[in-house]
Amino acid sequence: MLAQAVCRIGLGLGTQSLPIVGNSLRRFCSDGVDDLKKALSELIPEQQERLKALKKNYGSKSLGEVTVDMAIGGMRGIPGMLWETSLLDPEEGIRFRGLSIPDLQAQLPSAVPGGQPIPEGLLWLLLTGKVPTKEQAVSVTEELRERSHLGAHVLKVLNSLPDDAHPMSQLSVGVMALQSGSHFAAAYTRGTHKSKYWETVYEDSMDLIAKLPQLAAMIYRRTYKGGEQINPHHKLDWAANLAYMMGYEDSGCHEMMRMYQTIHSDHEGGNVSAHTTHLVGSALSDPYLSYAAGMNGLAGPLHGLANQEVLRWLKDLTAKLGPQPDKEAVRKYVEDTLASGKVVPGYGHAVLRKTDPRYTCQREFAQKYMPGYPLFKLVSDLYEVVPEVLGKTGKIKNPWPNVDAHSGVLLQYYGITEENYYTVLFGVSRALGVLAQGVWSRALGLPIERPKSMTMASLEHMLAQGTPT
Repeated sequence: MLAQAVCRIGLGLGTQSLPIVGNSLRRFCSDGVDDLKKALSELIPEQQERLKALKKNYGSKSLGEVTVDMAIGGMRGIPGMLWETSLLDPEEGIRFRGLSIPDLQAQLPSAVPGGQPIPEGLLWLLLTGKVPTKEQAVSVTEELRERSHLGAHVLKVLNSLPDDAHPMSQLSVGVMALQSGSHFAAAYTRGTHKSKYWETVYEDSMDLIAKLPQLAAMIYRRTYKGGEQINPHHKLDWAANLAYMMGYEDSGCHEMMRMYQTIHSDHEGGNVSAHTTHLVGSALSDPYLSYAAGMNGLAGPLHGLANQEVLRWLKDLTAKLGPQPDKEAVRKYVEDTLASGKVVPGYGHAVLRKTDPRYTCQREFAQKYMPGYPLFKLVSDLYEVVPEVLGKTGKIKNPWPNVDAHSGVLLQYYGITEENYYTVLFGVSRALGVLAQGVWSRALGLPIERPKSMTMASLEHMLAQGTPT
């Protein structure tokens, strides 16, 4: 009991305020308090042996052919990465350690009876592959709370940026302002053995995940609310605290944020933000560096900014047709959008061939909490109209909605109307998946990523010689 009390007092001060004692104290505490790290450490040896057996028994086996279309088409469909935390099936959608989104909602602990899962339980699942108990999920909440202190220098760095700096630029800069506290970078400089890399990557990852809600809220408040900051609530869970520090106390908003942070957390390793984080981490860049790189990828309009594009398209639609257009007017607007050479944002996906389960999850939430909301009604009408219109073109492999088609509606309903900020919320969530995988990448000793590139001349020569089959 005394050891636990000392740990909680010490960790509550934050490791940045205790640069020497804090690190020693955290290592001491990990034996008695840090249940997640202990659970992880017990799993790693077995998984290391599993990977060795996979390489020994099947290392020379082919995973399939690579066509020229695949090579020059964004590497779509090329299996070339080990990613343990999630797997995307074209028909079923995303599975987190084998569990679908409905499975998560049924099995993960929640903050309120019958409510949305808390992301802390998902983090336990992503790291260990096991569904946590309520007590284990709460222990993650407590651990993240203890690690969440942000130094005063972070706000000073953000305030030095131009007033019109995009929130995603601020997120990247804010994460880099935290990098000086990297345990992994310090350990690597000291010459730690590679078998121990995962331990300090875990420390960095948990520190960063813990600090992201406050950093994200800080960005929101300084950009949209005059700079007045709100201190964290020490009885709220990780996602609810994010909403609270942004200035939203409604319990429905807290539930929405728990769901949002859960379903956006991971989407296997091939998407831009996940792949970038993995690639940069493979060079043994610490989690702050690799995550910041991933967030710069997420900020692209073809990736994380897509939810902004959806909302802007919806606003354009209502500006022209009114706030509650009938279904036939909506159909005509969709057809006119396609005829003008534009796409309908929020529909289609690079991998999925059915409605995105993340969309369905949000739709069910809206049906429960905001059934009469006009913007939700419009999105529902689009769900009935757009797939039919797209299907008739004969050019679309997947005419169904993806996650971006719905997320902005939920945020708008609760008063979070600043669409430029939405990708920051996406980025906070994505940290859970990419950083959990980063811990496993170092635990499994995965090498630096180095795929082979080709020139058009080399491809032409190879194909003329008839080398590929």
